[in-house]
Amino acid sequence: MDLFSQLILVISVTSFLSFQWLFHRVSPWVSTRVSPGFLRLADKQKVEWNSRTVSTLHALVVGLFCLYILLFDDAINEDPVWGDPTLVKINVGVTTGYLISDLLLIFYYWKAIGDKFFVVHHLAALYAYYYVLGHGMLPYFANFRLLAEFSTPCVNQRWFFEVLGYSKSSKPNIANGMAMAIVFFLVRIAVMPLYYSRMWSVYGTEAFYRVPPEGRAAWIISSICLDVMNVMWMHKIARGCYKVMRSARRHKVGTQENGKAE
Repeated sequence: MDLFSQLILVISVTSFLSFQWLFHRVSPWVSTRVSPGFLRLADKQKVEWNSRTVSTLHALVVGLFCLYILLFDDAINEDPVWGDPTLVKINVGVTTGYLISDLLLIFYYWKAIGDKFFVVHHLAALYAYYYVLGHGMLPYFANFRLLAEFSTPCVNQRWFFEVLGYSKSSKPNIANGMAMAIVFFLVRIAVMPLYYSRMWSVYGTEAFYRVPPEGRAAWIISSICLDVMNVMWMHKIARGCYKVMRSARRHKVGTQENGKAE
């Protein structure tokens, strides 16, 4: 194992241990001081709260790094299949540590946060990232996938509002719901044509055939699996957003008819 591969291994292990520490120690300590409502939650809800807090932190760190790479890393933009994967490997190393940490927590606290779709999502991502970390292939596409993390904070905030007892028709909930639907659509659905057009542009090239068959399978299969789940989640988010806005509109009309201000 070369020196850089050892560094990536250290980054992944450090990431795993850091997210475990954030889940078990930092999130409970900070949450009790930031939100008094945290202490009133049931044990299962506290587990999910801590899990979502860590998830939000990971999303912000990795998402911003991903955006920086997409904007300024000329090597992977010019050669999306075999461009210099140094920065991408670092980012993917952090995400790999997080995914393994989250999988461990999901299995350990299955009754609280167990979800088969998240297990499939994490395993599909880890399967694809193995080829990035182990062989340095497909850095552009691996990094592009991390754009999806920008939707995570709004998704988690929706759950925080719900568990704290905020009305679905409250202004903070409606604002977050709209932001969640818009951001989720932009970073997970609207980018699909760009992602697959870039994939098609390299299909059949020499660089493409240098990727071993199992690597191509991991790339294509994991991409399809992740996007099928993204479409399913987008459908649920859109329906939920529509119901909340419709309920808020009814409430507003009812208030006006009664002649009372909210």
